[in-house]
Amino acid sequence: MLRKTDEVKVMRDPIHGYIHVEYQILWDCINAREFQRLRRIHQLGGDFQVYHTAEHTRFSHSLGVYEIVRRMVEEVDGLKNDLNEHEKVTVMLAGLLHDVGHGPFSHAFEAISGFSHEVYTKRILLEDSEIHRILCRADEQLPYAVASIISYEHPNELLNQIVSGQLDADRMDYLLRDAYATGTSYGEFDLERILRTIRIRDHQILVKESGIHSVQDYLMARYHMYWQVYLHPVARSFEGMLVQLFKRLRDLYPSDTIAMAPMFFPFLKEGEASIEEHFALDEAAAFYGFAQLMHSEDRLVCDLARRLLNRDLFEYVNIEDPQKIQQIRENIEKAGYDSRYYMFTDTVKQKAFSPYTIGDKKHNIWVLCEDRQIREITQVSDIVKAIAEVKGKVQTKVYYPAEITQAEVCG
Repeated sequence: MLRKTDEVKVMRDPIHGYIHVEYQILWDCINAREFQRLRRIHQLGGDFQVYHTAEHTRFSHSLGVYEIVRRMVEEVDGLKNDLNEHEKVTVMLAGLLHDVGHGPFSHAFEAISGFSHEVYTKRILLEDSEIHRILCRADEQLPYAVASIISYEHPNELLNQIVSGQLDADRMDYLLRDAYATGTSYGEFDLERILRTIRIRDHQILVKESGIHSVQDYLMARYHMYWQVYLHPVARSFEGMLVQLFKRLRDLYPSDTIAMAPMFFPFLKEGEASIEEHFALDEAAAFYGFAQLMHSEDRLVCDLARRLLNRDLFEYVNIEDPQKIQQIRENIEKAGYDSRYYMFTDTVKQKAFSPYTIGDKKHNIWVLCEDRQIREITQVSDIVKAIAEVKGKVQTKVYYPAEITQAEVCG
């Protein structure tokens, strides 16, 4: 069932050095059409509009997550000995395939489709796809086992934690990879030290007290990457303008004025698009659709598509008093713009560290102390305790066309 490749497949990687694949089923999934599609999906949504080297893809990130999972199940005491081969391969598949359902521009597309990428990931795993058929050839229950890990529902909670948790393979790869690709240092931390100090007790991932400094760096890296990269206002401008364009398309559908971009139609009507329709819309198709929409007879569609293609992005102003938003809306209308499409608000908030649920061990970071007791990280680290107690940072911005001056917008 779990046949190995004739020789270990090796792929160079700027974060991990090499990606190692020795099971045929993993290699087959990598070469499946749904996984190859991830080459055409940016990892960071609109951040390539800010950081010109942020051209990396969900494909490379997914391989990186797989590699961290592979190392964990083969190197960490308590995983390499306690998990059987089937469990190891299943969780490696979950790491590899956890993002296979992403739409164009990654998380930005979720606001357009109305469905999370996890919904489409699960459908790709369980419906008639090439990946589904590959998994079923090994074991008809394998697609369900992989999907249950990704949705944090597998009966072995340890497998869930490896892929999705406070200290998981997904976060550890994307922080390092995104920092590298954006040319920033905010996301750097000592991955090797964390992997060396991970321990397992009672089906729970722990970190030794001697490795706590690396975990502190990891948590701070996560905080800084969100504010400096993931929530960058220029990236949010691009992503918000995508939503505005699709709002206009949805208002016009099925008018002939948008007939030149049929690739968007499945995401304008009610209900979920099929997995084949989802597969067909990658970023190459999306940019082609924007280019076609520049020839639309609808002035708003034409203009919004042009702005997205030519990086003519909306400006923004910080808002502390929500009551000012209505005044800004009226000012934008006075300037000759339809505020339904040429204005949007964006409120973002982030804490450096926040345990998911107090008392729910599987969602916190737990430390194996020198006295062999297990304690939650805020009880061990004064630094993490301090940042956990800090009130979360909240920012609200209003976005509007850059050709309107801030004085005109704010009145």
